[in-house]
Amino acid sequence: MDGEHSALSGVERDRERLPPIYSNSSSVVLGRGAKQPFPSLGNFISSLSQKRDAGGRGFPASFAGTLTSTVGLRHGRELPPICNDVRQKHRLSIDTLPPELKAPFPLDPIIPLRTKTTKEFQEDMDRATQSGDWREVRDFYLTTFESFIEINAAFKREANGLFNTIEDSGVNAKFVNAVYDTLLGTPQDIQKSVLKGIINSLLREWKGPRTKDDLRAYFILLQNPQYSSTNTYVIYAHLLRQIAALSEADHHFLVHWLKRLSARRFRQLVERLLQFISTRLFPGDPDELPPLSKCSWWIPSATKVLSLFNAANSVSSPPIMPFTDFYNITLDHIDFMEEYRIWQNHGNSNRFSFCQFPFILSTVVKKAIIQKDSEQQMISQARQSLVSKVSRRQRVDMNLLFLNIKVRRAQLLSDSLDELTRKRCDLKKKLRVTFVGEAGLDMGGLTKEWFLLLVRQIFHTDYGMFTYMKDSRCHWFSSWKCDNYSEFQLVGTLMGLAVYNSIALDIHFPLYCYRKLLSPPTVPCDQNAFVGMATATLEDLQQVMPELAHGLGELLSYEGNVEEDFYLTFQISQEEMGIMKSYNLKPGGDKIPVTKQNRKEYVQLYVDFLLNKSIYKQFAAFYHGFHSVCASDALMLLRPEEVEMLVCGSPELDMSALQKAAQYEGYSKADTTVRCFWEVVLAFTLELQKKLLHFATGSDRVPVGGMADLNFKISKIDVPTDWYVPINDKVALVSDWLVTTFLLCSEKKVLEIRIFYILFRLK
Repeated sequence: MDGEHSALSGVERDRERLPPIYSNSSSVVLGRGAKQPFPSLGNFISSLSQKRDAGGRGFPASFAGTLTSTVGLRHGRELPPICNDVRQKHRLSIDTLPPELKAPFPLDPIIPLRTKTTKEFQEDMDRATQSGDWREVRDFYLTTFESFIEINAAFKREANGLFNTIEDSGVNAKFVNAVYDTLLGTPQDIQKSVLKGIINSLLREWKGPRTKDDLRAYFILLQNPQYSSTNTYVIYAHLLRQIAALSEADHHFLVHWLKRLSARRFRQLVERLLQFISTRLFPGDPDELPPLSKCSWWIPSATKVLSLFNAANSVSSPPIMPFTDFYNITLDHIDFMEEYRIWQNHGNSNRFSFCQFPFILSTVVKKAIIQKDSEQQMISQARQSLVSKVSRRQRVDMNLLFLNIKVRRAQLLSDSLDELTRKRCDLKKKLRVTFVGEAGLDMGGLTKEWFLLLVRQIFHTDYGMFTYMKDSRCHWFSSWKCDNYSEFQLVGTLMGLAVYNSIALDIHFPLYCYRKLLSPPTVPCDQNAFVGMATATLEDLQQVMPELAHGLGELLSYEGNVEEDFYLTFQISQEEMGIMKSYNLKPGGDKIPVTKQNRKEYVQLYVDFLLNKSIYKQFAAFYHGFHSVCASDALMLLRPEEVEMLVCGSPELDMSALQKAAQYEGYSKADTTVRCFWEVVLAFTLELQKKLLHFATGSDRVPVGGMADLNFKISKIDVPTDWYVPINDKVALVSDWLVTTFLLCSEKKVLEIRIFYILFRLK
């Protein structure tokens, strides 16, 4: 917007003359020497538009002139820092100003009565558009945005109503939307006046904590569409900084008000903040923004405000937008390990790190942090082993750098358990698998096959470790009791190895399982501490046993006599290895009837028993197995959904991306055979594409990082034509040895039949 650019030319020239903001350097104090930024404030504001009429609004010219001529102040006016706990050595209170500079500060300001409605405003806009006379619209915008009081007067449903609840902001959302939707279509001088009014509002004197009317003003100003332009980023940054510096209680109100925005406007505000952060990190034109060293507070402020939107999204049911839409992919290209080190060394102190706000980091970044953190631990262990060997003058074996697993196919599970138990100190090394009696070098294929065969055997219903829930189509831990839970630890170790070695496993646990894995995200130092005991709700049980969860939900909503009609006690029964066993949910539970008064307690205890207590030993072994490989502070950055994605991959397939990442041996991507192959594959249904992916990789899911991480290769092997025999005028593949390599024919029809044949064999 050319007009907006010219309107803010004064901002661009004097952006660093705005009040000082928190940074890692010492506080800047105004009124000391020639370098003070505050004397230029009057010029900064007046550069946006011409002086208003006599008796106009905003900063009076005399006030701005007084500020520019005042050099003897000992204390400069400084706005609050981004971090609440930063000590401010110089804060100007209105009581410390000389009498001639004091402005009236009403303790309980009375909001003027404004009666303009949405319909009247739209009629004004229509008249202005048709006649070209914008005076009435100009006066409205000029008045509305000159102060927080006027903002409340215009947009508050009742001028002097309290509206001090999180449930209702008191804002006329329809009117706010109408005013902002038309703002960018008004003449440039009106848009300039709005920006000038916002600057005046942000620079006004404050005394004491913010009122709810102030929060309403921030809430309304945050929705201004003008901040989409980089020309307004200086003003936007100061607004974000003030919102970020609010108290925790004020943030609580804003979170609940934000979640009541429409999904479209909520997304627009989130995307605007993400774009602001990306542009500040990597500006298209370095000269259009102030030097990063002089506005280091921009990104922390924006990220903290973005965290309010993330919190609003989290407390909404269902969420307003997917959590993945909060990822800022730009951060994939920064030094995220440095961010991680800062976070490890300083925690959530005043030193900013994106790791303090993990919702903004993509799963790709989090996986890389976990792997690099584990690699550093592995390198440290390998270095100690090498030094020990050399110091004892022993021969150094390069196998020392790998986790070498040797197993027999006939004894796959027991051999794997023995190997992982014996080599538990090497779990963070690169995995290499060898099948005894079979020649071959593991270049990744044998490792994937090992995972595939183990998962199939462990999760088979006949094995008894896990129960397959048909209604939810997932596996859950069997509650049978035994003396040794090492095999559950093996499953956890397998999941950890899969994450570390970038292999997607074909397993199906409910999301609650991954929440338990992060309870807590790091292994407690106390070996007797409870692990995997996540708070369980009826919604969590719905993921595992939907039919039972539905029945318990009906119990909670039942209107009749619960005790007589259901005839339940605080004792439940469940089948274990074909035997029915009874358990009391609380001491003496078999003698305590379930009534209308205690049914909530009964449901909570029942859910907790099924998802936590009845399988505690099994899951504790599983938990420790997983963390024996993935023990890292980086796990604290993950959501349960992200852990699931790391273990199982993403269900979202993009065969076009796989085509771009595919490698060829004996072929080129321009060959007719290859082009025909992709033409057929891209025309497959989603189910067939998943089967093809499962055939080639052992899983129908995509690893974190996308299709590019699959290492998908098509190789050309010269074979005699008699390997293909006609069956009912079709061609079928006789050879059964295809595992990871596609043998491609030159004819598209034959190729299509062969692909379908392969997928048919996988059923």
